[in-house]
Amino acid sequence: MSLPKSSPGAPTAYVDTFAQDHLPPEGLIAEVDYSGTPELVAYPNYLNVATVLLDDMVAAGSGDNPAVHLGDVTWTYNGLLTRANQIARILIEDCGMVTGNRVLIRSPNTPMMVACWFGILKAGGVCVSTMPMLRARELSYVIDKAKVDFLFCDIDLQEEMAEAADEKGIADKLFYFKSTNADREGATLEAMMAEKEDSFTNVETAADDVALIAFTSGTTGNPKAPVHFHRDILQCADTFGRYIATLTPDDVVTGTPPLAFTFGLGGLLICPLRFGASCRYLEGPMPEQILETIQKYKVTQLYSAPTAYRVLTDLVRDFDISSLRQCISAGETLPKATFDGFFEATGIKIIDGLGSTEMFHVFVAAEPAEMRGGFTGKAVPGFVAKVMDDKGKEADPGTPGMLAVRGPSACKYLDDPEKQLVYSKDGWNYPGDVYEMDNDGYFKYVARGDDMIISSGYNISGPEIEAVLLEHAVVAECAVVASPDPDRGNIVKAFIVLREGVYGDAELVTEIQNFIKNEMAPYKYPRVVEFINELPKTATGKVQRFKLRQLESG
Repeated sequence: MSLPKSSPGAPTAYVDTFAQDHLPPEGLIAEVDYSGTPELVAYPNYLNVATVLLDDMVAAGSGDNPAVHLGDVTWTYNGLLTRANQIARILIEDCGMVTGNRVLIRSPNTPMMVACWFGILKAGGVCVSTMPMLRARELSYVIDKAKVDFLFCDIDLQEEMAEAADEKGIADKLFYFKSTNADREGATLEAMMAEKEDSFTNVETAADDVALIAFTSGTTGNPKAPVHFHRDILQCADTFGRYIATLTPDDVVTGTPPLAFTFGLGGLLICPLRFGASCRYLEGPMPEQILETIQKYKVTQLYSAPTAYRVLTDLVRDFDISSLRQCISAGETLPKATFDGFFEATGIKIIDGLGSTEMFHVFVAAEPAEMRGGFTGKAVPGFVAKVMDDKGKEADPGTPGMLAVRGPSACKYLDDPEKQLVYSKDGWNYPGDVYEMDNDGYFKYVARGDDMIISSGYNISGPEIEAVLLEHAVVAECAVVASPDPDRGNIVKAFIVLREGVYGDAELVTEIQNFIKNEMAPYKYPRVVEFINELPKTATGKVQRFKLRQLESG
């Protein structure tokens, strides 16, 4: 069953239609197919994710059950609902927000971040999620691209946010909150909440009203801005959450991906709350803290990246993780050695999930019983996946080609028809991965088809780093590529041509690395810097990055 972009009888609920107005034309969006799962066919024309995951869950009897945890702090579904309602009231009554306005959130994974996220949706706003490690220049780009109207920020992350807000002239629309019960001078949101009633009538948004703008680094330098409807967000629970994660109200879910990543948002919020489970957020990302959390709080499900699982394998013998029934990996392909090693150490088969920010969550995976080491899995129920050759025809089994996916979500870039044409072709979504499929329908990863660097689960744009490197006084030319690494999958490597008269030594390497760390999220900095006399180029002067990648891969 294919659905049009706007369902009949469901006009937008938004007064501010910026996000809706800058969607790709209908002909540039891949076919949306709900036929694979009956739950999706039954979605109403009007749908608010916050209503489904909070109000409806409370009404169904989950109000006193735990919803979100951080350390020894636990909020029930009722407690989360109350706070989300208060934040929605602040947006409407104090900020003067109108439906369709964009609200940026900058925070680590905390219950208060979740309350803000739901409060925005309840009020009919559009969430703009950002990574907590982004710097001011990166935040400024997000503010410009999404035309952000209001900003919510954890008080501990105020420095870069304040700089960006000042630059864009919206400092008066910036509100701070605190992630814990500790006093934080300047955190005013909680005080405002205390003055608000705990009830709120949610805006009745259309199912295909934009709910989320989830920025991600692309291959051309500037971050891309995929947008997701309310129904796009809910579908991840009714596909992956229902059929692969198989969640129940007894599950306690934790993990390392930020909620600003759609992998984290789906796995650590949307899927658990859809089935009455609870989400436990980590106070720190260190492997020992992960294992201590599992042991202390009887966690049943873990989301992380292959890098983390490799480390956990060596430490797990010192902890009681008997409560853990399921582990999900994403962000980069799961090496067979990591799969086998973790299974030998724990008896748990890691689910290797392939998804994309553009399609919100995982669309290729397999239940643990069906997982095969070295393979990503099969198309998740609700989705169809194929391997296409260079002529756009389905490739024979065992033949590498570009992965093409179709299902209940589709790529929709905000105001970016050029990138949209690359991702959406002939009714299919092309995530940019080279795969091959065997006769049983299992997909095996081959390579990335673009300049994306995937390191420890982070998607990193080489050209974006290059643009900042060129701002350094000693850099004449540069190229950034992935370099294989046994622990992180890949690391960022920068090939740099220095200006005349400059000598490249270890001290200069450190200076350049620190320069990037100060200008961009720290995970983007080049862990290896190599000074060279010239970059390989075509006759027209285009840098041949593939030659550098070949050098790194041997």
